Amino acid sequence: MFIKMLERIQLTVGVISLTIFFIAIIIQITSRYLGISVIWTEEVANYSFIWAVFMGAAVMVNKREHFNFDFLAQKLTGKKKIYLRIFNDLVLLMFNFAIFFYGIQAVTNFWNYNWVSLPFLKMGYVWISLPIMAITMFIYSLSHLLTSIKELRGKEVSE
Repeated sequence: MFIKMLERIQLTVGVISLTIFFIAIIIQITSRYLGISVIWTEEVANYSFIWAVFMGAAVMVNKREHFNFDFLAQKLTGKKKIYLRIFNDLVLLMFNFAIFFYGIQAVTNFWNYNWVSLPFLKMGYVWISLPIMAITMFIYSLSHLLTSIKELRGKEVSE
């Protein structure tokens, strides 16, 4: 239940970010066509796209459609397939821990930097998407790992 709610929130943030990206691009195209200078659209488009990508990447991890060895997963069955999923989840947990750690450093280092075109906005609002992505990927991977371990134990009982 918590995982589904977290995914829904993250998906909503990603869709909103993608919508902001799209609107900024439309404004940029229209203003160029009309010969009006609107300098903030490039930064808004770039940074909202970053949010959309990072939130989408985390959701894809939860759906097991990202960071996976598909070739092996299609060939394996039974316990071997479960062991592969456990291996993938362990690798992702380590990877996500590193992203979280370095993401926190990036947020800390760049928090007080300002946007060029909108100087009242801080770069920290952009960079905070990185540890948010990492912590949610960690939660999703941990959930998958626990599910796989339960499934493995169930197979051991049935075999």
